[in-house]
Amino acid sequence: MAAPSSPPAGGAPSNQPAPSAQPEKVLRYAFLVAETGFDPAQISDLYSRIVTAHVFESLYNYDYLARPFKLKPNTAAAMPEVSDDFRTWTIRIRPGIYFADDPVFKGRKRELTAEDYVYSLKRFYDPATKAPLYSTFKQEGLLGLEELRVQALKTKRPFDYDKPVEGVRALDRYTLQFRLAEPRPRFLYNLAGGDTYGAVAREVIEAYAGKTMEHPVGTGPFMLDRWRRSSLIRLVRNPGYRDVFYDAQPNPGDTEGEALLARFKGRKLPMIDAVEISIIEEGQPRWLSFLNREFDLLYLLPEEYAEVALPHGKIAPNLQKQGIQLYSVLASDRTMYYFNMEDPTVGGYTPDKVALRRAIGLATDIATEIARTRRHQAVPAQSVVSPMTWGYDPDYKSENSDFDLARAKALLDTYGYVDKDGDGWRDLPDGRPLVLEIASSPDSRSKPYDELWKRDMDKLGVQIRIRTAQWPENLKSARAGQLMIWQLGFNSSTPDAQLGLELLYGPASGGQNLGRFKLERYDEIYRRMMVLPDGPERAALLRDAQKLLTAYMPQKFRVHRIVNDLAQPWLIGFRRPYFNQIFWPYVDIDTAKLPPR
Repeated sequence: MAAPSSPPAGGAPSNQPAPSAQPEKVLRYAFLVAETGFDPAQISDLYSRIVTAHVFESLYNYDYLARPFKLKPNTAAAMPEVSDDFRTWTIRIRPGIYFADDPVFKGRKRELTAEDYVYSLKRFYDPATKAPLYSTFKQEGLLGLEELRVQALKTKRPFDYDKPVEGVRALDRYTLQFRLAEPRPRFLYNLAGGDTYGAVAREVIEAYAGKTMEHPVGTGPFMLDRWRRSSLIRLVRNPGYRDVFYDAQPNPGDTEGEALLARFKGRKLPMIDAVEISIIEEGQPRWLSFLNREFDLLYLLPEEYAEVALPHGKIAPNLQKQGIQLYSVLASDRTMYYFNMEDPTVGGYTPDKVALRRAIGLATDIATEIARTRRHQAVPAQSVVSPMTWGYDPDYKSENSDFDLARAKALLDTYGYVDKDGDGWRDLPDGRPLVLEIASSPDSRSKPYDELWKRDMDKLGVQIRIRTAQWPENLKSARAGQLMIWQLGFNSSTPDAQLGLELLYGPASGGQNLGRFKLERYDEIYRRMMVLPDGPERAALLRDAQKLLTAYMPQKFRVHRIVNDLAQPWLIGFRRPYFNQIFWPYVDIDTAKLPPR
């Protein structure tokens, strides 16, 4: 609301009309996959986590402009005090941070305290929460938490949130301490994700029991205003958000980052009033909506339009004349398909099962996928390790990226996967039909990949059957171990390779390890890497892990994507985040350039 104007000099009242209110600054864009909900402890999918990262707050954040990354305090008052053995982490929380208003608080301001982070972490261990990231936190070895979980499972009684544990304690109202069974040099990364380890208020979770996915209440810059599931998500500026001002540290020589800092330094965050996210799975309507100026940001240019928007890798002249801006990066992700290692057809560790998976991998034509389907907006993946994470080497080469149909056929012939009944398709060694069931989604984005893979398997002589369901349903089935093979992407949310390795870690089966791969030698390497500081010894173990995964082929890593975002000329300040850090507060809308809407 505009403040009343002062009368002009001389005291006479002004006859000029009061200035009109500024139009609402709304960031409008689309997700290409539906969200699942907004309870940090119950989600793992990227798109839900983008929302929760802006509603809930972690102790630390990634600097918006630093590349590749830099961590800085968020709700914490300073960087943590860490013991020499990396087993004790003590953190002071800033006083005067408050949760967004909610009827649960009965009109009172609810301050964030250390106990909120204690409770929020315990929720991942509560069997009733069914937290998909439970395995991630379990591996950190927080003292006493696993025992609480086991007690709840054994007694079939509610999880005891009131029982103190050594692993996470509030030393006083604003001091939080974590104690770990073993050294964890990179534990800090777990504390920098508001998308998952953002503070929740216990009274909110208990008041909305069974509906916490619909009622996110955090201390962050935005709050949920409206939600039509799988259709529209609207968030508005949190009016109770504390005073936070634009400040960042671009790397020396980063001219784009330095220009953004010079332009926005000192501005109060967030700079926009609201965010409206549509769910549009098909590429064409997302593309057309952006061209029609209905969206301010085209977050992930549909690959089928890459040659139209980016001929020869540069923004098209007609788009450039309109002032449309291009943001292009090699993403810290990997796409892959996983094999269900408990499936009787493709699972198992015997030589014949390993040969089948390796043959399928060798018959998958990644070069054609990149050229034809991805329009050259990707590079071949050599392993699970993604760009921008520790241990990634752009010169590393493995069999994972090989396309060799002759070798694939020879492998199947050697292990008895031949056509026994004369119908033109290979059979299992025991004579039963060999049929691969591939999970997919019923949208135009998935169809070209399904067709390409069918072409590849046809050449190998292997039948495939496509099983379609919406992405959230496939995720649910995957967690239950009900899919044979599923292709999906995995984005790194931290700058370390360990999170990617968790996708194959045995104790994470049913959580991040959707394919239920269990190999003791690999698990041993994983555990040793957890305790070691970054250096040559840890790097050597990482290479051993990569070789094991190539040999057993529980997952076929396909590509690292080049992601391209397009922004309208009135959207200013955008920069594609490498990890799942926040970006909404750092962008602004130049209302003078907005078209009529």
